[in-house]
Amino acid sequence: MSSPSFYIPTTILALLLFLPLFLWNFGSPFQIHVMIMVCFYAFLGTAWNLVGGYVGQVSIGHSAFYGIGAYVATLAFLEYSISPWLCMFLGAISAAIFAVSIGVPSVRFRGGGAFFALVTIAFAETVRLVFLNLKIGGGAAGVWMPVLPESFLNFQFHSSKVPYYYIIFGFLLAEIFIIHRILKSRWGYYFVAIREDEIKAESVGINTTKYKLIAIFISAFFTAIGGVFYAQYVLYFDPFTVFPLELSVYMVLVATIGGRGTLLGPVVGSFILTPISEYTRVWLGGSFRGLSLTVYGILLMVIVIIIPAGLIVWVKKGYRVILDSLSQSTKHD
Repeated sequence: MSSPSFYIPTTILALLLFLPLFLWNFGSPFQIHVMIMVCFYAFLGTAWNLVGGYVGQVSIGHSAFYGIGAYVATLAFLEYSISPWLCMFLGAISAAIFAVSIGVPSVRFRGGGAFFALVTIAFAETVRLVFLNLKIGGGAAGVWMPVLPESFLNFQFHSSKVPYYYIIFGFLLAEIFIIHRILKSRWGYYFVAIREDEIKAESVGINTTKYKLIAIFISAFFTAIGGVFYAQYVLYFDPFTVFPLELSVYMVLVATIGGRGTLLGPVVGSFILTPISEYTRVWLGGSFRGLSLTVYGILLMVIVIIIPAGLIVWVKKGYRVILDSLSQSTKHD
């Protein structure tokens, strides 16, 4: 039974931290947008990874929690003029409660990873259809956020995208720190024990249902925060943009290509996939639709064949080589 990996290559986070400073002075708004999306999808992939990577419950419907967070937070803001930051918490809690409600009947199936995946897909599609016909949520027309004066309290910035970057980067750091602390606790070892062998985990006294639900709750909570951030960033969304199956699949791809079951695997995966997605979307426009999915599929097959553990393996090796070379040069000096 393997223990959780707590390895943190700080060079990746340092690069994510300082690159936008360069782009702010010398880059374009689109380049800053790409960096925002890199951190954004890393945030979502990290949330998914807690359930799919560490507990072994593969969800293909995480967009449901993402969309619920966006809708609950936005509607609470529009109806009651509550602070967007408080609305974010309300949306995250609501999504987490929904996640547990569908998790209770589905995680009881031992080894039911496929069953859980099907349940989450069905739930995401059901929620999407509900909001398509829900008048309070605008139906198919979606929801427009009001344009407010630029400020941190209003969670809106019009003169530059850089503040959005540092907000989502801060969210990502906080998420990684919290999940890192969870994985260092006994919960983390319980999660991995359940993933490796659920029957043996139960035989040593681990309440597998309880800890699966804990992981699902935390994962959905963070995913919903991502949905609220998206709503504040674009100021418009509809059921087609916040409940798509493609979004759920993208979370899985980011974590799998980077390294499922590793702390920074989703960050590495997003750093590779997201620029490809954003630049091909701009370069190709509406032509060759689906080409990015083809690229993802080819990349996924290559990585699964060559390095099944994900690109994080190469990042770790490169990081250690750099450290060794630096230590040797220091000794020589």
